Amino acid sequence: MAKFELKMPKLGESITEATITKWLKQPGDSIELDDAIVEIATDKVDSEIPSPVEGTLKEQLFNEGDVVEVDVTIAIIETGGEGEEDSPAEEEKDQPEKKEKEKTPEKAQAATTAAAAAQKEEQQPETDEAKKTATHDSSGRFFSPLVRSIAKEENISLKELESIPGSGKNNRLTKNDLMEYLEQRKEGKPAAAEKEQKQPPKAAKEIKKVEITAGSGDEIIEMDRMRKLIAEHMVMSEDTSVHITLFAEADVSNIVSWRNKQKNILQEREGEKLTFTPIFIEAIAKALRDYPMVNISVDGDKIIKRKNINIGMAAALPNGNLIVPVIKNADHKSLLGITKEVNDLANRARNNQLKPDEIQGGTFTLTNFGTFGATSGTPIINQPQVGILGVGIIEKKPVVIETPRGDTIGIRHRMVLSLACDHRVVDGALGGKFLKRVAEYLENFDTKQTI
Repeated sequence: MAKFELKMPKLGESITEATITKWLKQPGDSIELDDAIVEIATDKVDSEIPSPVEGTLKEQLFNEGDVVEVDVTIAIIETGGEGEEDSPAEEEKDQPEKKEKEKTPEKAQAATTAAAAAQKEEQQPETDEAKKTATHDSSGRFFSPLVRSIAKEENISLKELESIPGSGKNNRLTKNDLMEYLEQRKEGKPAAAEKEQKQPPKAAKEIKKVEITAGSGDEIIEMDRMRKLIAEHMVMSEDTSVHITLFAEADVSNIVSWRNKQKNILQEREGEKLTFTPIFIEAIAKALRDYPMVNISVDGDKIIKRKNINIGMAAALPNGNLIVPVIKNADHKSLLGITKEVNDLANRARNNQLKPDEIQGGTFTLTNFGTFGATSGTPIINQPQVGILGVGIIEKKPVVIETPRGDTIGIRHRMVLSLACDHRVVDGALGGKFLKRVAEYLENFDTKQTI
């Protein structure tokens, strides 16, 4: 019987690992082509891994809750063919002499140790104690079974292991981090951990934890994984950017009238709903094209001016959480194209069917407070962007209307726009001009166009 190695897929340009949340197939289960085998989660989105082959699940190489790097084999599927399919890892095993010749003695020894540890770990059945040590140590820091095995072979104590900085998510120590540390130690160079200790401590604001006690009858609700990630992301954003919020009011009477005429036509012709969101996105895209220094990111003391205008739209999920799918190259799309994409992403967001790439790469974000009846709000920037526009509920208001024959009072549809921007790079003048331009595009909307 042939064996197929199911690997953790690459889930996006910035995602290097994912957590296995639930195995949908167990060893011995029959698998059809495209059957979902396992549910995984990243700090961006939940997803499923479908099977690219038919066969039987022979072995699960990781447990639920384990964090696995991309391109690492997570399961073995037994297919109906004869022999074993070669994987990239197996091809490397066929040429060990060539690989070893290219390495220095120190690197070769370190690599041999890692390979031996990995092989030993794969061959030995995982005991309950091994499963326990493969998650987190007493300090709460995660160490994978492979990292622990290498550390044991190299006589690295847990205290020393904890001092090594990691490049993975939440300072997680990867195999490459550990191998680099071993090479530096053998060459007599100061290790990264020692370098960090010599650096003067950075000033950090002291946060006093408020003591909270639950009273009689109070209900304690554990945050779900996504809510925890949202909370961490919001705190990180406030710590990263200097937030300022600017407000403007826009007359959207023409847009309301045009939409009321077009929505039934579009529903009958295309089967698509026409909401205000695509119109807002179109206006934002035009304004970003006029003011490209709002479509940027900050990297230390460098400014990255984005070529593409990719607008994220905050979408509410049934469980109350939020997710931000992205309309890529919004300035190159027609209003109809934006409308269809908005509807598609919103529907799949509610059904947890978004792909990781569809919530990445945003350069600016739109959030709609009006959906929930709010007049306005002060949104928090979605890092690493420098701006987010909030739109409030559209309300009928009595306003002064200037006419050639004098001022008069009329009823108009008005909406409050709130722009939160990073004051490190977007000052009040630039932010105000950009916000005014968005309002102008909305107020001067072409009501003669069809969709």
